[in-house]
Amino acid sequence: MSPFFIISCIVVYFGILLLIAWITGRNADNNAYFLGNKASPWIAVAFGMLADSLSGVTYISVPGAVGSAQFSYLQLVMGYVFGYFLIGAVLLPLYYKMNLTSIYSYLKTRFGSWSQKTGAFFFLLSRTLGAAARLYLTASVIQLFVFDALGVPFWLAVTIIIALMLIYTYRGGIKTLVWTDTLQSGFLLLAVILSIVAISRELDLGFFDLIRTVSDSTYSKTFFWDPKPESFFWKQFLAGVFIAVAMTGLDQNMMQKSLSCKRLWDAQKNIYSYSLVMFIVNFFFLCLGVLLYTYAERMGIGIPGVSDNLFPTLALEHLGIFAGLVFIVGLTAATFSSADSVLTTLTTSFYIDFLNMQEREDYTQKQKVRIRKRTHLAFAVILLLVILIFRAANNDAIINTVLLLAGYTYGPLLGLFAFGLFAKRKVIDRFVPLICIFAPLLCYLLNENATRWLNGYEIGNELILLNGLLTYIGLLLISKRENRVKNNTIAKDSI
Repeated sequence: MSPFFIISCIVVYFGILLLIAWITGRNADNNAYFLGNKASPWIAVAFGMLADSLSGVTYISVPGAVGSAQFSYLQLVMGYVFGYFLIGAVLLPLYYKMNLTSIYSYLKTRFGSWSQKTGAFFFLLSRTLGAAARLYLTASVIQLFVFDALGVPFWLAVTIIIALMLIYTYRGGIKTLVWTDTLQSGFLLLAVILSIVAISRELDLGFFDLIRTVSDSTYSKTFFWDPKPESFFWKQFLAGVFIAVAMTGLDQNMMQKSLSCKRLWDAQKNIYSYSLVMFIVNFFFLCLGVLLYTYAERMGIGIPGVSDNLFPTLALEHLGIFAGLVFIVGLTAATFSSADSVLTTLTTSFYIDFLNMQEREDYTQKQKVRIRKRTHLAFAVILLLVILIFRAANNDAIINTVLLLAGYTYGPLLGLFAFGLFAKRKVIDRFVPLICIFAPLLCYLLNENATRWLNGYEIGNELILLNGLLTYIGLLLISKRENRVKNNTIAKDSI
């Protein structure tokens, strides 16, 4: 495919996003930017949340990883579904009861300002690294197949991508993102379905032949029961539960859209629907991976050394113009959806949790909007710098890197919120940052030496559970039981 044709597709796609941003962002104030005026339709929010999770990591890495991990990823996704139902039953009622904009304001009410800033810091760190990893992947693919041919350096290509995101999120925030992410989710879903159709035609497979090809393939093995490797079912499932709770329920980026729904029940319908659709779509991506490897083997095409390159290589160089166009549309959606909402939610958390602007009365509304816009711009620059650093350092399959980073940075959030909800004790607030730093460091030490210390046992995605548990224990050590009246008050607030 011609690089100019690919660029033309991206320009048209961006034009559609810009039109949506112009319609939704007119006269948008801070209330529209942060919570969409509490008027977001739950169906649009649920479908749009797919765009956040179905980023370039899912779009490229999950099909590519089938070659080495088979369908073991589906065990993790099963845990996700259970975790999403916990979010709807436990966390969303708490957030709506307290009428939160930033979910880390709960930590201030429960423990104090040091805890609030610690929770917000780990979110800012986690989401910046995660968004950089996802955007790095998709930008690298565009660089390889488009910008290299045009002589455009990687740093300039990424700058252009982030600048485009900045343009359509700068004014409208969540009010815009609810609708742009809905569009991007639609394109992502359409891309994976049409990619399966394109490969099926190339392999001359009917519908039932397609099902047999996937089910009979050695790549489609799903359940693994050896307890030592990372692929062990209970490791994957339990890790999936806690990754979902931490990376969705304790993540400002994912929860801010849910909090823009008018009522609690709307937000719960959103998260329950999202969980079921998420499972189905991830299953489609794994099936796509089986078909990609099957096609390469039958056609005698060499498998790329980096599994992330399998899908783009086949789509753009072997499967014809239809498959290439479908791939580009899906990749473009993944590129924009992987980072656009992050700019808004990083801005929200920093604006509320660190600058405390919602409670400041010494600034006019106009001044607050100006500060919000400058913060939004600053995070775009930070994201660009982290992507460039990530490109220089990364040499692993991107999905494993993202999940590893999540295990270290979301673990303290898991421990903080769990302690706040279930341990009716008061912590020494100023010591909370030390506990939340110490727990990931100890986890890293255990992870590096687990096979030697634990007779060959490998710590996998359950790292996030271990990290949260260590944080919980640390908080317990710096806590004391509250008096009866205060304890009852907090218990009621936590229901």
